[in-house]
Amino acid sequence: MYSEFTDSELVILLKNKDHAAFSEIYNRYAMLIFYKINQMIRDEEASKDLVQDLFVGFWDKPELIQENNNLSGYLYIAGRNRVLKFIQRNKLKNDHVTSLAKYASDVSLETMQDIDERELKIIVQREIDNLPAKMKVIFELSRKDNLSHAEIAKKLGLSDQTVKKQINNALKVLRAKLSIYAPLGLIILELSKRD
Repeated sequence: MYSEFTDSELVILLKNKDHAAFSEIYNRYAMLIFYKINQMIRDEEASKDLVQDLFVGFWDKPELIQENNNLSGYLYIAGRNRVLKFIQRNKLKNDHVTSLAKYASDVSLETMQDIDERELKIIVQREIDNLPAKMKVIFELSRKDNLSHAEIAKKLGLSDQTVKKQINNALKVLRAKLSIYAPLGLIILELSKRD
C-alpha cells in the first residue's frame, strides 16, 4: 500500500511519525544515496554510517522538508552535506575525493532530478516524445533500432541529407532540454553515440 504513495504523501505521513512511511522512503532512497555518497568518498563503511546518520536525522526532523519539495533532491543535498563535513573532519586530501566533493557542492537543487537513473530515462523519453512526429520517428529509428541514415532514408522514402538534418535537429533540441539534468553530460553522450 505505501509503495503506491507519492513522495509528498509519504512526507506528510512521516511528519506524523508513521513508521511505515519512513520505511518506504528508506527503501526507495537509501541504496541510491549510499551509492552517491560512496562515489564521493570511496569508503563503504563510512558511506553506510553517513546514510544511517542521514535517515536518523530525517526521522528526527521531518519538518525540515516541505511536502511539495523534490524528496530525492533533498536527501541528496543532505547526504552531500554530510560528505562535506566528513571530509573536513577527517581532513581527507585525496584529490579525487576533493574534486568530487567540490562538484557535489556546485550542483544546484534543480539538477538533483538526475538522482534516479529510472527518472532520467523517463525524462529523456518524455523529451523524445515531445519532438515533432517526423523527427521523433527518424530519431528513434536511429537510436533505438540502430538503423543507419541510408537505411532510414530508404525505409521512409527520404534523402540521406534529410535524415541527417532531422537527427541533428533532434539532438540540438534534446541537448538543450536535457542539459540541466546531466551536469556531467552522461545523457548527452548517450544520445550522441551515433552522430
